[in-house]
Order: sequence, then C-alpha cells, then structure tokens
Amino acid sequence: MAVDDLVAELTKELGEEIHLSDWLTVGQSMINGFADVTLDHQWIHVDVERAAKDSPFGSTIAHGFLTLSLIPNLTGVVDPSKPAYPDLKLAVNYGLNRVRFPSPVPAGSKVRTRTKLAGVDKINDECFQVVQEVTIEIEGQGKPACVAESVLRYYF
Repeated sequence: MAVDDLVAELTKELGEEIHLSDWLTVGQSMINGFADVTLDHQWIHVDVERAAKDSPFGSTIAHGFLTLSLIPNLTGVVDPSKPAYPDLKLAVNYGLNRVRFPSPVPAGSKVRTRTKLAGVDKINDECFQVVQEVTIEIEGQGKPACVAESVLRYYF
C-alpha cells in the first residue's frame, strides 16, 4: 500500500483509540534491573524495607522513565511478528512531544496502555509520521501512571 493511501486512511482515525494493550506486571525485579541499567538506585525504587516504612506510597515504585520505556512494548510497536502496516521496513521512535507522570507505579502493579491517534503526516514517498497519545493505566487506580505523546516514523 502506498504511503499516500496509508496517510489518507489514518487521517480518518484521528482522535480514535487505536490500541488497548494487555496488562503487564511491573515487578521488583524489573525495577531493580532498570535501576542497574540506568544507575538510578534511589531507595524509593530499590529498598523494599525502607520504602515500606518511609515512603508515602507504602512500597517501592517504578522509575518514571521505566514506565515511559514500556510504551514501545505495550503499544505493540516492537513486535516483529506483527508489523503495523503491510510492506513496512522499519518503525523508528522519533521522540516525544509531552510526557507527564500523574501517579506512581507501585512494585507489583499491573499496567496497560490505551493509545489514540493524535496526528499523521507524510514525510516523503517512503515515510510517514504518526503522533500517538499514549495513556499508561494502573489496574485498580483512576489516575494514570503516564500520559505521553509518542512520535513514530514508519519507513517503506
């Protein structure tokens, strides 16, 4: 399918929810692994005993950037067995327009994403860009963990 046709098709979906992910558990081992990779070992993330006693959240919490980094997986962008579009060669994370972390993710929580299509633009005959409004929900909580505008480029 040509880039022009895909852009025209997607333009009709602007403002609509285009994806709802499965739930994913954010466990302490995931949080510890992220701390090791980023060298961010702040006690609120990795010291379970202290966090239970001294944290206003009653437990350790995921790093905000860990929560943010789950977006590609939860939105299905990185699943090679399910390309987003026919004949897609490459999907690239082009950046973020806006990110907020309204609520922390306590260790052991389940999160999922709801994704709305916020924008679509043709870059050239082989590429178009989409802006997705991604909301990361926490199971059982009314306030989301993260709301971000993710910008992706698709190459054909």
